[in-house]
Amino acid sequence: MKRYLPVRVVLFALALSAALFSSASFAQVSPDAVVKGAVEGTVNAMKADPAARGGDMAKITQLVQTRFVPATDFERTTRIAVGKAWSTATPDQQKALYEQFQTLLVRTYTSSLSQLRDEDVKFKFDAPTLDAGGKDAVVQSHVYSTGGDNPVRYRLEKTPDGWKIYDIDMMGAWLIQVYQTQFSGQLAKGGVDGLIKFLAAHNARTAE
Repeated sequence: MKRYLPVRVVLFALALSAALFSSASFAQVSPDAVVKGAVEGTVNAMKADPAARGGDMAKITQLVQTRFVPATDFERTTRIAVGKAWSTATPDQQKALYEQFQTLLVRTYTSSLSQLRDEDVKFKFDAPTLDAGGKDAVVQSHVYSTGGDNPVRYRLEKTPDGWKIYDIDMMGAWLIQVYQTQFSGQLAKGGVDGLIKFLAAHNARTAE
């Protein structure tokens, strides 16, 4: 006589298998595929949206937040840019630093991306360069437009949730290096609270 498992047990097993397979598949996505999906997904969505194509920065920002930001780890970006002061900051200060800096990074990337809305652009993503441990990668991308080849580099870290972008080189310098210098000056003058106020004031100006 055949014995059958209860339906709920079978459904749970199938759901668990699907979840494990999905997580494993996502974790195996290569760094260049992550960058390609995030960048091309954002640009294609921008070009398909009339408001974004017309230069509506609020709409472009929204698309960056929904299409690009999920592929990033801007909290890691913040920790590295802030440096030693991050470990001495309170949880509330860390939260404020992360939120304000992410706003700044999103607006910076949005501003750069908005210039492509009317361009007939093509992208090329080189195979990633991995560090010796295989947990850090750099992906070189090429943005081909009327202005020629505009290279943009992305640095990613391998996390339990897959590869995540945490640094971008858009103009010949990594963003973390640029902001480390600015932040160190602000930290020296006003500490963590001074840096938070500086970022908040900057974001308030750029929102006008």
